[in-house]
Amino acid sequence: MLIRHLTSVNLLDTQHILSIFERADYFSKLTNNNQLDILKGKIVANLFFENSTRTRFSFEIAAKKLGADVINFHSESSSIAKGETLLDTLKTFEALGVDTAIIRHSDDAFIESVKDKFKFNVVNAGAGKKEHPSQSLLDLFTMKQEFGDLSKLKILICGDILSSRVAKSNISALEKFGAKIYLAGPKDLLPSVDELPENCELSSIDEALKVADVAMFLRIQHERHHLVEVNLDTYNSDYGLNSERIKLLKPSAIIMHPGPFNRDIEISSELIECEQSRIFKQMENGVFTRMAILEWMNK
Repeated sequence: MLIRHLTSVNLLDTQHILSIFERADYFSKLTNNNQLDILKGKIVANLFFENSTRTRFSFEIAAKKLGADVINFHSESSSIAKGETLLDTLKTFEALGVDTAIIRHSDDAFIESVKDKFKFNVVNAGAGKKEHPSQSLLDLFTMKQEFGDLSKLKILICGDILSSRVAKSNISALEKFGAKIYLAGPKDLLPSVDELPENCELSSIDEALKVADVAMFLRIQHERHHLVEVNLDTYNSDYGLNSERIKLLKPSAIIMHPGPFNRDIEISSELIECEQSRIFKQMENGVFTRMAILEWMNK
């Protein structure tokens, strides 16, 4: 079944996800000299109303590798600064012939609310605190590359869970495969026991590290909450990964982080590119996964 928009991982079943992984794996094996024309004649627009490095440029490179024409929108230099509404801005891109709109917005519901109002396909490139489906897919693709079977994995996600759209999308996607998730971090940044999905449990970071196959760390998102005080001077020793805490990890376990990372806060600098780290592998896989997403949505 084809899906016109990718606004949530909840739109996908396990077969959809595995099909995306199959194509991502295919794209990962091509050399940079391979000229693809899968999206030749298509126009892909990056419409980012929030700052981004990895996601925006990953989508741009993915689209160009598939042969699409890419336009990048900067809200600060657009007619929005003159009073144009977001809906009128999107209507403009529709009139200009955009085929796929990749949208990031700070509002949880904005992308979902506009997806069926225009002719173009919509990809959610990060919605408020709620969803980040393409990041989740590249994370799971990275895990599958490493371990094959996702169903038996035990995954620690540590940090600002409440504000993390990555954590929420990963929890939803991993639940489809039956993986077990441990959530750790400052108490005020964790969901309550009553709000926990079935595949999750709260844990101390040290206990979860002992059993984890994947240890994923998240930054504190100060821009998304204003009432929680976090002591950054002690955060690494309390909740971060450092040279002592990494000794708790199994030798086969991997370290992940969706970025951007704050060195020496949630992860010590010397561990960002250590043998067990897959942080930059995630970024590399982001291009291949997003190539698969764009191909699939433009069939």
